Amino acid sequence: MKERIQKIMAQAGLCSRRAAEEMIRAGAVTVNGQKAGLGDSADPVRDKILVNGKPLRRAEEKVYLMLNKPRGYVSTLKDERGRKTVRELVRGCKARVYPIGRLDADSEGLLLMTNDGDLTLHLTHPSHEAGKTYLVSVRGDLGRITEMQEPMEIDGYTVQPAEVYIRDQASDTEAHLEMTIHEGRNRQIRKMCEKCGLQVRRLKRIAVGELHLDPKLAPGKWRALTPDEIAYLKEF
Repeated sequence: MKERIQKIMAQAGLCSRRAAEEMIRAGAVTVNGQKAGLGDSADPVRDKILVNGKPLRRAEEKVYLMLNKPRGYVSTLKDERGRKTVRELVRGCKARVYPIGRLDADSEGLLLMTNDGDLTLHLTHPSHEAGKTYLVSVRGDLGRITEMQEPMEIDGYTVQPAEVYIRDQASDTEAHLEMTIHEGRNRQIRKMCEKCGLQVRRLKRIAVGELHLDPKLAPGKWRALTPDEIAYLKEF
């Protein structure tokens, strides 16, 4: 099947689409011996695509994973501070996968990972960002929980209201909340709670949209997404 050459190059992991377009403009890409033009398409299976005289490797098989991230791991593939990364947990998947969004080191739960850049962009773009649901153990003035159901300024930015309700309450000052947010700002839930005088004791992501963390998945373990789960995320 024919596709735009810059898309084929990006899917092969060579570079971004924008960088691919620059290489095409510079005359560095040929298809079956002919210089490629910016609007040209090709079949990555049947056509011979060369970049700077070297054959373009075939695109990686797309891999989609659900990881139950434990606390103490950062949601990156490499950390300049030497902390443990989620890459260590998914080495057995035999693909270089990246997190879709992030969970901070002190948070745990559902983390989706993939090598599908288009899906990552789709799920994290502000116009499409999926709702994310968390279990949050808090201590403090529970009477101020409703403040998070209104727009709130965090770090100079007004965040959208969260959906919040109390799942269970241990005392007048301790409760387990279920919170859903539609943005992914740095430590957003922790900062919202702090602004309302609530101390977060534990934070666990349990769902992205209608895709829930598999209850059979132990902390630190992962599984491949099912075809139905992949289709759901792509249609979100």
